[in-house]
Amino acid sequence: MSDTGYGVTLRGVTQRFGSVVALDDVDLQIRAGTITGLLGRNGSGKTTLSVLLAAFRRPTAGQVLVDGQDPWENERVVPNVCLIREAGDLPADERMSAVLRYVADRRPFFDPDLAGRLMDTFALDPRRRPARLSRGQRSAFGIVVGLASRAPLTVLDEVHLGLDAPSRYAFYDALLDDYLAHPRTILLSSHLVDEIDRLVEDVVVLDRGRVLLAQDAESLRAQGVAVTGPSDLVEAFVAGREVLGRQRLGRTAQLTVRAELSADDVERARREGLELGPVGLQDLFVHLTDPQNRLRLSGERGGDR
Repeated sequence: MSDTGYGVTLRGVTQRFGSVVALDDVDLQIRAGTITGLLGRNGSGKTTLSVLLAAFRRPTAGQVLVDGQDPWENERVVPNVCLIREAGDLPADERMSAVLRYVADRRPFFDPDLAGRLMDTFALDPRRRPARLSRGQRSAFGIVVGLASRAPLTVLDEVHLGLDAPSRYAFYDALLDDYLAHPRTILLSSHLVDEIDRLVEDVVVLDRGRVLLAQDAESLRAQGVAVTGPSDLVEAFVAGREVLGRQRLGRTAQLTVRAELSADDVERARREGLELGPVGLQDLFVHLTDPQNRLRLSGERGGDR
């Protein structure tokens, strides 16, 4: 095991549920010791991927490796992989204090002090039972378990659902603070891309069961550029580049492109009076996974995927 968590490798992984293909021949590497954002629209395969990593099921085909080993019924790996889902996988009719003791007995790196602090942060009464909590409180309790377990591979699948904005930001702060103090591999699935932008080091985007992209967040951000100016000049400037989106207002256009601009490109834009702006992960994600954009790009590439 890496001192900073478990790495993950998927080789040709397919997962079928009857006639539905949830994951389709997925090859993927997740670096040990990173916070990786797992992004995708509903039905893209995010939860299916999370379930395979936690060894809740075996793939239909292909190989899943966690810290170099198949996690299925693996006594070394399974206790060190913690999956927390918004749907909840914790005993619902036990007091939260009893649930925390149960988890502590099964998670080698569980920190009860951290659990206590997080219970206070989210104003959770340990005497209450998860079944009697609001949706937001259940989400908060899942976060307590997920972070306090300090598992070498921690998978947080849409755990923010039901939380109000102050609680979400308390979660993000707690995650980042404890990750910096106790590095491990964290896979964070969320629709709120803008909110997790500051947290993630790597990004995986799933689309219809396939990996659309997997790379470090910094280089991905650098590839997104919004070019604004007179329509004819903007179109000429972006010619030959991957255009993700277009907006027009009269003679002015803004085109979002996925490209890394050279110093010469930047100088050309300055000479022509074009404005270059950054594109956040949220905008890149929306553009890349837009169904109409997918169809257009597929046609431009001759139907190749």
